[in-house]
Amino acid sequence: MHTESVDVLILGSGGAGLFAAIHAYDRNPSLNILVVTKGLLGKSGCTRMVQGGFNVVLDPADSVERHFADTLKGGRYINDQELAWALVEDAPATINELETQVGCFFDRRDDGTIHQKAFAGQSFDRTVHRGDLTGIEIMERLRDQVLGRGIRVLEEHRAVELVADGTRVTGALVLDIRRGTFTGVSSRATLLATGGGPTMYKIAAPSLEKSEDGLALAYRAGALMRDMEMVQFHPTGLLAGAGRVTGSVLEEGLRGAGGYLFNANGERYMVRYDKDRMERATRDVVARAGYMEIMAGRHGPQGGVFIDVSHLGAAFVRKTFPGMVQRVKDVGFDLVTGPVEVSPTAHFHMGGVAIDASGHSSLSGLYVAGEDAGGVHGANRLGGNGVAESTIYGRRVGDALGREAMDLPLVTTTDNDWAQRAQHHARFWDRSTGLNPAHLLAELKGLMWDRCGLVRRQSDLLACQHSLSDLESRVEQIGVGGDLEYNLRWGDALNVESLITVSQMIVQSALVRTESRGSHFREDYPREDNRHWLKTVYVQRDIEDGSCEITTRDIAFSRLVPQEFQEVMKNGSIMAP
Repeated sequence: MHTESVDVLILGSGGAGLFAAIHAYDRNPSLNILVVTKGLLGKSGCTRMVQGGFNVVLDPADSVERHFADTLKGGRYINDQELAWALVEDAPATINELETQVGCFFDRRDDGTIHQKAFAGQSFDRTVHRGDLTGIEIMERLRDQVLGRGIRVLEEHRAVELVADGTRVTGALVLDIRRGTFTGVSSRATLLATGGGPTMYKIAAPSLEKSEDGLALAYRAGALMRDMEMVQFHPTGLLAGAGRVTGSVLEEGLRGAGGYLFNANGERYMVRYDKDRMERATRDVVARAGYMEIMAGRHGPQGGVFIDVSHLGAAFVRKTFPGMVQRVKDVGFDLVTGPVEVSPTAHFHMGGVAIDASGHSSLSGLYVAGEDAGGVHGANRLGGNGVAESTIYGRRVGDALGREAMDLPLVTTTDNDWAQRAQHHARFWDRSTGLNPAHLLAELKGLMWDRCGLVRRQSDLLACQHSLSDLESRVEQIGVGGDLEYNLRWGDALNVESLITVSQMIVQSALVRTESRGSHFREDYPREDNRHWLKTVYVQRDIEDGSCEITTRDIAFSRLVPQEFQEVMKNGSIMAP
C-alpha cells in the first residue's frame, strides 16, 4: 500500500478529464492535481475514437435555440433542459478554445471558414470535424496541454472504490495495473470522468478497456443515478467475425453524406421505419430498424445489414472518410466500391450520475463530467453531441474545481481502512483456482444482448434480472492467481463486477419505464406515453444496507415546452416552466 493526498483527483483522461485538469490548473495553478487513467495518456478511451465531429452553432443562418430544439427532440424531451442548454450555449466558445488555445486543426472550406457537415437528427449542418478522425486530433492536443502544465498523471491505474460516507466523497482506492499494488488517494475533490462504455453487450463499440467503472463506483458510493435504461446502439457497427474490431463504428457521416442502408434482399429498408428522414433518422430509429430487419431474417452472411456509399463516388469517399476506408480495408472489405455488412452496436450510455450544470453530484466532493454523467441527452444522443459534452463539461467542471476545491476539507483515511479496502479487491487474486472471469463476461454479454438490448419486454427483463443475480453470486467464485504485474485475469474480474452492477441498474430502470422512448423500446409498451412518462427514472443505493431505491420525477420544462405537449400541459401531467 502507498497513500497520498491531493487537492483534485481526476479519474479518467478523455476529453472531459483532460479539459477539466487544464481549466482547474489555469484557474488555480497552486492546486495539486492528479489524473488517473486506466490506459495510456491520450492513447486510450472513447474520445480518441470519435470519428464524426462536434456539433456547434457557427453559421449565422443557424442558432443556439435551433441546436437546443434538435437536442431535445432527439432526446425525446426527457433531457435536463438546463444541462442541454449549457451544452449548446457553450459549444461555440469551446470550439474557439480548442482551435486558438489548445491547438486543434479542424477542416475548413475554401473560403477559410470551418467546415461543418451533416449529421442525422439535426436541422442544420453543424458538425465540425477533422476528416473522420476528429477524436485523435482533440486528444493529441489536450495531452500536449496537460504535459505542458506539468500536471501529474498515473497511467495504467484504475480506480476500484470511492471513499464515501453516504454524504461526501473524500478520495479513491487505485490499483496500479503494472505492478499489482494499491494506492490510497485522499482528495478534497474527486472528478469522475472515466467514460461510460456499455461493453456488457455482445456487439459493442467502446474502447476495449471500458467497463462502466465510473458508474459502478458512483452507485456503490450512494450517488443519485438517472436515465440508466437509456443505452444507445449505433446503427452501423462493422462486422468482422470473431475479431476484436467487430462492433467498431462506421461513422454517422456516411449516412449524413448520403449513404444507403440495404437488407440482404437489396431493399432500402428505412422506408418502412422513417420514410421522410430515411437513413438520416436519429440513431435510435435507425439502429432499431436494422435490428428488426436482422430478426426478420433479411440479413447477410454475418447476420447484419449493409451500408453502401459507393454511389457517392470513389474520390469523394476516399477524401472524406479516409479512416473508415482504411478500417474496412483492414478486415478485407472495400467501402469505396460496394456495400459493407454492419450491425447495431452498443455505443453510448445516456444514463449516468445526476449532476447540475457545474458537474456537482448528490455527494459533496464528487464531481462528474462526460459519459459518466446523465441528463444532457435524454433518451437518445445526437451524433456530434458526445465529444461536445465531454469537452464542454470538462471545461465547466474544471472551472468549478478551480474555484471550489480548496474550500472543501481534506479528510484522510487511516492506513488500516485503506488496507481493508484493498484486501476486498484483491480477493480475486487470493484465489488461485475458480471460475474464469472471461467466461462470466461472455455470458453477461449474450444475456444483455438477448434480454435487455434494442427490443425489450417484461418477461425478458425479469429473466435477465434473475440471471444477473446469479452472475453476481458467481463473481465470488472467480479465481485469478498468477503474478500481480499486468494480471489481465484480475482486470477481467474487476471489469465483470462493474458491468454486472451497471447492468442491474439498466434492467431495473427498464422494467419501471412502461413505454417506448428513444433508445428504450418496450415491445409490450410500443408507444411513447407523454401523459404518464415525461419523467426521469432515478436509482440510488443505500450504502448502509445495500438496497436499491427507484423513484421517478416529472421533467421540468424550464426553457422549452414543445407545441405537441400543450394539451398534456393543460391536464397537469407535466410541470410548467
